[in-house]
Amino acid sequence: MPCTAYTDPRLAACYDALNPLDPADAFYIALAGDAPKTILDIGCGTGRLAVALAERGHRVTGADPSKGMMKVARNRPGAQPVRWVDSVAASLALDTRFDLIIMTGHVFQVFLEDDAVRATLRNLRRHLSHGGRIAFETRNPLVEEWREWIPALTRESLQVPGIGAVDIHYDVTEAKGAFVTFETHFRFAPDDIVIAPTTLRFMSRDELAGLLAESGFTETEWFGDWDRSPVSATSPEIIVLAR
Repeated sequence: MPCTAYTDPRLAACYDALNPLDPADAFYIALAGDAPKTILDIGCGTGRLAVALAERGHRVTGADPSKGMMKVARNRPGAQPVRWVDSVAASLALDTRFDLIIMTGHVFQVFLEDDAVRATLRNLRRHLSHGGRIAFETRNPLVEEWREWIPALTRESLQVPGIGAVDIHYDVTEAKGAFVTFETHFRFAPDDIVIAPTTLRFMSRDELAGLLAESGFTETEWFGDWDRSPVSATSPEIIVLAR
């Protein structure tokens, strides 16, 4: 899950260990297909998916505002073919037009206000080629996954290359309406603990549909999970594929 404090190099180094490969990666790789495409991975983080797409012959740009994440991305094996850009989504300004824009890892949930969502979607739409598509996911608010983000259910110890053992857990500090604030606790040593707060927005499908329409997206497909099943009240995800 995204965390604003991943600008800290040590926390960025923990990201891949904390977020191993999952069905979402396979979904976006399959979505890109076999024919070479021009792809933008916005909020690319440590670059794992951007590099995987480049290795499959796609022309990939990875963009992220986190210097810590981008340092990991640029030094990842296989990173050389990817164009790396330090930028937030709303102010990205590239000459390239993309066949596919992806926004993964629930990055969409860090946009807390409607104006921020509109600015992001409209700018990304400007970067699409004719007939291009944007794909991203957000957690289904009806499932209330955040209720499980407590120390008793999330505590784990990870081996992080270059750092060693790191104890990590989540702890929700506030849930108010559509907004959930939680802390990620990183324990590098008994006297070396970093606490990183993050606030996420849990948006309903209807809210999201309205903002997509306002931003110029007219054809939208919806999925409730990575197997492309329909969205329902119990679906863990709201996955968007829009033109």
